[in-house]
Amino acid sequence: MTPTDSASTDSAGTDSGTETTGPGTGTTATTFDVIVIGAGAVGENVADRAAQGGLSTAIVEAELVGGECSYWACMPSKALLRSGSVLRQAQAVGGAREAVTGELDVQAVLNRRNTTVNDFKDDSQAEWVAGAGITLVRGHARFTGTKSLSVTDARGTVTHLTAKHAIVVSTGSAALLPDIPGLADSAPWTSREATSAQSIPARLAVLGGGVVGAEMATAYSSLGSTVTVLSRSELLGNQEPFAGELVHEALVGLGADVRVGVSATSVSRNGSGGEVTLTLDDGSTLVVDELLVAIGRVPNTGDLGLDTIGLEPNSWLDVDDTLLVVDADEKPLEGEWLYATGDVNHRALLTHQGKYQARAAGDVIVARALGKPLSTAPWGAHVATADHEAVPQVTFTDPEVASVGLTKAAAEKAGYTVKAVDYDMANVAGASVSSDTYKGMARMVVDEKRQVLLGATFVGPDVAELLHSATIAVVGEVPLNRLWHAVPSYPTVSEVWLRLLETYGRDASSH
Repeated sequence: MTPTDSASTDSAGTDSGTETTGPGTGTTATTFDVIVIGAGAVGENVADRAAQGGLSTAIVEAELVGGECSYWACMPSKALLRSGSVLRQAQAVGGAREAVTGELDVQAVLNRRNTTVNDFKDDSQAEWVAGAGITLVRGHARFTGTKSLSVTDARGTVTHLTAKHAIVVSTGSAALLPDIPGLADSAPWTSREATSAQSIPARLAVLGGGVVGAEMATAYSSLGSTVTVLSRSELLGNQEPFAGELVHEALVGLGADVRVGVSATSVSRNGSGGEVTLTLDDGSTLVVDELLVAIGRVPNTGDLGLDTIGLEPNSWLDVDDTLLVVDADEKPLEGEWLYATGDVNHRALLTHQGKYQARAAGDVIVARALGKPLSTAPWGAHVATADHEAVPQVTFTDPEVASVGLTKAAAEKAGYTVKAVDYDMANVAGASVSSDTYKGMARMVVDEKRQVLLGATFVGPDVAELLHSATIAVVGEVPLNRLWHAVPSYPTVSEVWLRLLETYGRDASSH
């Protein structure tokens, strides 16, 4: 399908087509039931649900179809991390340890990453879009009014798009560059450069101790860089405190220099591609080959023409639970036509959570367009209830950090009466079988009044695979006395569930 191909008459009985304004004008006009801006993982899911529901659907993309997650975030970062993790796990098991005779092959890791991202080509993703019955329009979209957009492609051709029912903004977020003197002129890395680099710098400074900073510090330490992490507070500050402490300890074990409570006050680079010098607030200086800035995200809404529809450029787009964009009074825009899914609504900046929102948004758009009943009560088919207190997340450091729901501090802040139960995962039989040097920790946060889980956190090797059981317990509000009957297999690391419950107390009703 070419960028300006029109959609055919759809099964819902609405027509869509292309009208050319005149020969040689380089301008076309097209109408669809639904238009999605952004063909990342989130936008693709919105478009797919709308198309499956019988609505003619277009998706607009200015870069690669598949978006940030496919090429510069989730997939390449995990590819960079995996080889080092597997090597260390083998080295931690007697018998396998003795068979490991070589070092990590850095070029092979980079080649595998390139394969994971299809060498930064989106042919297969574009084929999927076409196969799903979605029209792909390549170019940069800007609002020109209610339910209308202009899309300018790389050749300057402008396509005017009109939506009959809805436009969905799924443009994601970008790295935040703080206002540090000299930083912007020093060509710093963001997560994009860190995940797509074709060579490994000898010295790398990481500004920020969140998920991106901790993961990339782990990856580049594994790949041979001398890594220095500068973090204003302990690593992974939004997680349970022990998570950041264990990751901090592991990074030091990998040879990284982790400095907590230290910030850069100025940055300079010696010419193009030269050394980067950071002046720090403790009076010292740090000289590195590359600087990765990973301290936060900003919304990709600066050049969307939001002002033409009464919204503020460069702002996050607030939404209700059906993902409708709302104004300062929490009311949808007139006509209830504008939606925002994924990072851009600032609810939960995670790909899987954005895809969850996308499913809800796509389905509710179809229901509203076709006059079908809505299910908008909490946990209904047309709302993203889990965004509030049931979000799962994995940080693929070594050890991994897997969490869902509320931390103890967040639960207390929300007004719950809670009890936190901790267990050393190294004491589980499955842990001793899987590794000679297993180190980890688990915590469950219990709502004492309702006797259900509000959250759970696991830190240790491959604990990501434990997370979905915890997510089900949190989302399903499974009572603790029923969880006793969910028997974990022996000897597996999942037995930590039994140990947590034992630690809490056999008779839940006595608490």
